[in-house]
Formats: sequence, structure tokens, C-alpha cells
Amino acid sequence: MSLIAVIGDEETVTGMLLAGVGHKNAAGQNYLVVNDKTTRAQIEEAFNHFTKKRPDVAIVLINQHVASSIRYMVDAYSETIPTVLEIPSKDHPYDPKSDSIMKRVNLMLGLSP
Repeated sequence: MSLIAVIGDEETVTGMLLAGVGHKNAAGQNYLVVNDKTTRAQIEEAFNHFTKKRPDVAIVLINQHVASSIRYMVDAYSETIPTVLEIPSKDHPYDPKSDSIMKRVNLMLGLSP
């Protein structure tokens, strides 16, 4: 069974949990709610956990504004599975110029960054 992991603000994570994405077992949960009290180290730890230590995770959804706080990790991540996708949040619109996947697509297509 492959899971979707979510790192994001409360509204995004709640929406995903209501859609049935949530999973909790002995390995832990597949989501992290990020708020003002969440440290960058906690976000880094969750990102590493979902991308390196959880073989049951196939996709990691991360709010783009959260990904910006660990941009060096997101940009350096090059594995296919789990796939890391940046998504917008209610309070932070999507910026394709900041998205690491869009940067790679533009580079492959020969478009200016």
C-alpha cells in the first residue's frame, strides 16, 4: 500500500485528512501540521522521514510556503519516488517560479528560469 504524506498548514492537512489521506500506525503518521510554533528542524525532520525512512510513501505534498523554509532540501531532492509536489495554500498563492519541479521542467525545455 502506497501513501500520500502531507506537510502543510492546518487547513491543507485537515482537507487531506478529510479526503482520506491520513494514516497512523507504529511507523508514525503521514502528515505534519505546520504552524507558527513549528521549527524548521521539525519540518526538515518530517521531510527526511517521509522521503527517506518511509518506503510506504509514494507522494509527499508540501505547501509551497513551507517548502520555502527548507528550499535547499527540496531543490536538492532528486528521487522519483516518493515524488515531492509543492501545492498552494489558502493564504499563500502558488508561484511557479519557486517550484523546484517547474524549474526542472523549464530547464529541460530550454526555457528561461
